[in-house]
Amino acid sequence: MNEIELLLERWANFYLITSAAAATLIGLLFVVITLAAERRVGDVAKIRVYLTPTVIYLASVLEVAALLTFPNHTRLTAALCICLVGVAGLIYSGFRLVGDKKSYDEWYDLIPHAGFPFAAHGLLVFGGVLLLHDAQRGLTFVAVGMLSLLMIGIRNSWSIAIGVVSIRSGRH
Repeated sequence: MNEIELLLERWANFYLITSAAAATLIGLLFVVITLAAERRVGDVAKIRVYLTPTVIYLASVLEVAALLTFPNHTRLTAALCICLVGVAGLIYSGFRLVGDKKSYDEWYDLIPHAGFPFAAHGLLVFGGVLLLHDAQRGLTFVAVGMLSLLMIGIRNSWSIAIGVVSIRSGRH
């Protein structure tokens, strides 16, 4: 086994836990979507503005964890996998931050739904690049980025769930 394979093996439990948490939250968001569709019949498009980014950020955690569990990684392949997800997340959250301001109810919704995820994806890219020079530190930055995205997903999921259940149902 090469050095990166040994390090990734040591991180395997972390990837298992974070990917399970992210997958569970994605599943729970489908329940929220169902509740939202029933309660806010005319406002489903507005809910999508908040749900889609959260699902994408949680899926980023799941994707990094899945990609890093592939066998026979080299430093380069592991760094490319991490940077691929990180750059895609930077582009998506950057677009949300800069180009999609009108979709949000208030300007301060941009911070947890686009600003923090932009920084977390930046940590993924930085960790992927650092992995080429110092594998342990690179994987630590990747872990911080993944945990940040997971915490952002939890916070945004909670906010969405509270918003959906606090609205009275449109049914009589």
